[in-house]
Amino acid sequence: MTEPSLTIEPMTPAIGAEVFGVDFGRPLTSATADAIYQALIDHLVIFFHDQSLTPEAHLAFARSFGELDTPHHIYPHVVGFEQIVRLENHPDRPPDTHVWHTDLTFKKKPPFASILWAKEVPLIGGDTLWASMYAAYEALPAAMKTMLDGLSAVHDMGSFRNDYLAGGVTALNEAMRTVGSAVHPIVPRHPVTGRPFLYVNKGFTVQIAGQSTPDSDRLLAYLFDHIDQPEFQIRFRWRAGTVAMWDNRVTQHYAVADYQQQARCMHRVTVVNDRRAATAAATDVA
Repeated sequence: MTEPSLTIEPMTPAIGAEVFGVDFGRPLTSATADAIYQALIDHLVIFFHDQSLTPEAHLAFARSFGELDTPHHIYPHVVGFEQIVRLENHPDRPPDTHVWHTDLTFKKKPPFASILWAKEVPLIGGDTLWASMYAAYEALPAAMKTMLDGLSAVHDMGSFRNDYLAGGVTALNEAMRTVGSAVHPIVPRHPVTGRPFLYVNKGFTVQIAGQSTPDSDRLLAYLFDHIDQPEFQIRFRWRAGTVAMWDNRVTQHYAVADYQQQARCMHRVTVVNDRRAATAAATDVA
């Protein structure tokens, strides 16, 4: 069966697009998956509305882009589907992701993409913002770009430490040993486009390698403030049944915590590696 043609409507000049003509209730052709991938590369975060996404369909869609992540070290999963994280918040479980962050940058190889399905959303509030780190880098002064060239930064688990403290210092120390930290370039290049982007985030970046703590804090504070500009961002108002997919390598996101007396439930699958980029790299080497 032939997939209908996709319609892609950009939402801001810097980031975001809505994709129409996809029904996740049916298997996608490889051509449609390729077109969705290209939309993701072009727009960084893409949205599909009015989707009745079963766990099986969610996983199948995610696997068409790469290998899936292992179960999350903190968050619960959908019953029977341990690779689907259940992000559920309500008055007894307040939200905890209201900070600009790129997912899991404390890992040596942070994931490629996330696919989030809105199962239940608040009547008012609960928006998510995404920001383009291409745009953030490109807007830096030339002298700052020169200063950042070649620098790296340390990323660790940030406020996830609080989830381990309930088990005491021993549990936290064990988490630091197993989850650990990682060092990444501050200005890497995207493996597909080759474009440079800014790679520090308030949630997990703690130190610029080789700098004193005061110097590092000053520079990171400047970069975090620079990133937080509306020109680089999109603010998305959820409705039940919407699917969002974002390129975790070159975006940050912020889940607004303004709905504490309401419920919000999302299902997320994380794709570890970009199969198409890896295939292209292998072809180039050959």
